[in-house]
Amino acid sequence: MSGAGDLRRVADLVAAGLVSVEDAPALARVVDRFALAITDEMAALIDPADPSDPIAAQFVPSPEELDVRPDETTDPIGDGPHEVAPGLTHRYPDRVLLKPTHLCRVYCRFCFRRDRVGDGEANLSEADLDAAIAYVAARPEIFEVILTGGDPLVLSDRRLAAILDRLEAIPHVEVVRIHSRVPIVDPTRVSAATARLLRRRFATWMVVHVDHPRELTEDAAAALARLVDAGVPVLSQTTLLTGVNADAAVLEALFRRLVALRVKPYYLHHLDRAEGTLRYRATVEEGRAIMASLRGSLTGIAQPTYVLDIPGGHGKVPIGPDPLTKLGEAEDGATRWSVEDPNGDAHDWEG
Repeated sequence: MSGAGDLRRVADLVAAGLVSVEDAPALARVVDRFALAITDEMAALIDPADPSDPIAAQFVPSPEELDVRPDETTDPIGDGPHEVAPGLTHRYPDRVLLKPTHLCRVYCRFCFRRDRVGDGEANLSEADLDAAIAYVAARPEIFEVILTGGDPLVLSDRRLAAILDRLEAIPHVEVVRIHSRVPIVDPTRVSAATARLLRRRFATWMVVHVDHPRELTEDAAAALARLVDAGVPVLSQTTLLTGVNADAAVLEALFRRLVALRVKPYYLHHLDRAEGTLRYRATVEEGRAIMASLRGSLTGIAQPTYVLDIPGGHGKVPIGPDPLTKLGEAEDGATRWSVEDPNGDAHDWEG
């Protein structure tokens, strides 16, 4: 499902004034390797006169993407070793990832699945979907199914409802989570009817990917409201990106706006080392310093968990700053700690 005005070729970027004619041949080589799509909504937010525009940085290709470093890989989070059937990944005991499509409405230049997304024939076949559903149905320990991809909301309401119907028939599935950029980058796709069809026997959670406060347009706010008003709770996830949001003030503005829109910031991801993504890398020290700054200035409900997805498929772990430092044992046997307050001052504490 794509809009008529989407930018999907380098020629579209040139016509929109987002790249120069001179740069087009080099960018064509990038697009031959990694898919390109920018919705009208996101293209309209880009300032072509600003070489540091944070929206352009996320979606407009760069020749640097073909510079692959030795520590970068096509599968940085280790989906492959945990794939139990086509389109189905079982990494954690109580939940699975179901990827009904590898298509997206926009293609982020830093995506950890960028080597696989964008294939025009990438919807899961009916036979593969049958096998995935059967796997879930046969395992009562699976409490949650996460629809991801690709972006599940590129599917029609009819096809999305058919998948949800089948999951609803599995009694032990109590949560379905949908990971999507669509409510942000193509907000009119999320109609009131779409929001209603997500209400099920199980709890449906929407997790939207948003990286910069400028993405939260009036139309995006309205789409999020349609979901929340229909009884679908919404979380957000954000990737820490140099040149986009690796700044405490930018992230504070983003997280404040999300909470005001009734969206709970869920994860701040440390960048996965997908191929050609060096230009986006921030260090863990930078990320921890940002989180420490937010702890002192931002309401707790607006603070996400800063996480690293350990390469090789070993799972996510929180890597935010730890305010506690163990000092030793007190005379009464209690543990002595130094605890840092939001202003950076240390205090002794026992317990």
